[in-house]
Amino acid sequence: MTKLQSGKRLTLKDVAEKAQVSPMTVSRVVNGYEGVRADVREKVHAAIAELGYIPNRSASVLASSRSKLIGVVIPSLSNVVFNDVLRGIYDIAIPANYQVLLFNTHYSPIEEERAIRTLLGQSPEGLIITGGGQTDAAKGMLKASGVPVVQIMGKVEDPIDINVGFSHFDAGAAVTQSLIDRSYSKVGFIGARMDTRACERLAGFEHTLTAAKGFDKTRVITTPQPSSVAMGAFLFRELMANTEGDCDAVFCCNDDLALGVLHECKKMHISVPQKFGVCGFNDIEMAAYAEPALSSVSVNRYQMGSVAMELIFEKLQPQDDRSLASSHYINTGFELVMRNSTR
Repeated sequence: MTKLQSGKRLTLKDVAEKAQVSPMTVSRVVNGYEGVRADVREKVHAAIAELGYIPNRSASVLASSRSKLIGVVIPSLSNVVFNDVLRGIYDIAIPANYQVLLFNTHYSPIEEERAIRTLLGQSPEGLIITGGGQTDAAKGMLKASGVPVVQIMGKVEDPIDINVGFSHFDAGAAVTQSLIDRSYSKVGFIGARMDTRACERLAGFEHTLTAAKGFDKTRVITTPQPSSVAMGAFLFRELMANTEGDCDAVFCCNDDLALGVLHECKKMHISVPQKFGVCGFNDIEMAAYAEPALSSVSVNRYQMGSVAMELIFEKLQPQDDRSLASSHYINTGFELVMRNSTR
C-alpha cells in the first residue's frame, strides 16, 4: 500500500503508483477523456477510492481551460418553488459530467453580489441566477465575465445575456381578470417577502382592477416578512379588518399565503367559494389537496432549470452550432389552474 507522510497531499503520481499506470493515464481518467480501456479505468477508480484522492480542480482548469462547473444562485433553499428548478438544472448538468455550485442569497442583493464574485473566482463555464435585481456591481462582473449567464424565473427587460422565464405582470393580470370574470367585484391582494417578482404580480393586479374601475388600495396588504401559511392567516385577518369585511376575493402572491387564507376562512365561517374566492400562485403540490382545492397559477419551473442548462451548453459550442441561444428571451409561460376555491 502506498505510504504517505502525515499531512502530505495525495497526487496523481500516488494514484498512478497504486494503480500501476502512468500519471498521464490517471489524468485522462480523472478528466473523463475517452480512449482509456475499461479495465484500466476501473483500476484507476479503485486506487482513487482506496487512497481517498481528491483531484486538484484548479490544476485541471489550468491544463484544459474547462472547469466543468456551473454556478447557480437562488434566493432560498427553503422555498419549495426552487426544488423543481434545481431538479431541471441537475438533470441536464449531471449526465454531462458537470458539477453545480449552489449559492443561497436569502433574498439579499448584497449576498447575491458576494456569491457571484465567489463563483466567478472558481472559473465556472456558466452561471444561472434568479431574476434581474442584481446590484450594479454584480451586473458589471457578470457582463465582464465572458461566460454564459442565464437569468431565470421572471422576464427581465434588459437581460445580461439570456433570460428564461415568464411575465409575472401578465400572470398577475390574468389571475385578476379571471376573478372578475367569476363575478368577484371586490378583490384584494395579499403579499409577503415582496421581491421583484411579487411586485410585478401586484402591478398586474392593480393594472387590471384599475381598468375595471375596481381597484381599492385598502384591499392591498403586504409585508416584507417571510411568507408562510401562518403569515397568510395573519394578513387575511388584517385585510378583513382593513376593509371591514368589504372584500369578496383575494389573490395571494403565493400558495403558502393562500393556504393560510383558506384555514382562516374556515375559522371565520366564511364560505369558499360561494361568498369568498381565494387564488394563490405557483401551484405547489398541496394546492390540489387543500379543502377546497386551491386555484393557483402553474409555472414551468422544471423547464426553466433544464432550458437554462441547455442554453449554457449550447453557448459553449462553436458559433455555427447554436440555435436556442440566438434568442435573448425564452418564454416558458404560465397556466391558470382554477379549482374549487373560486366559483
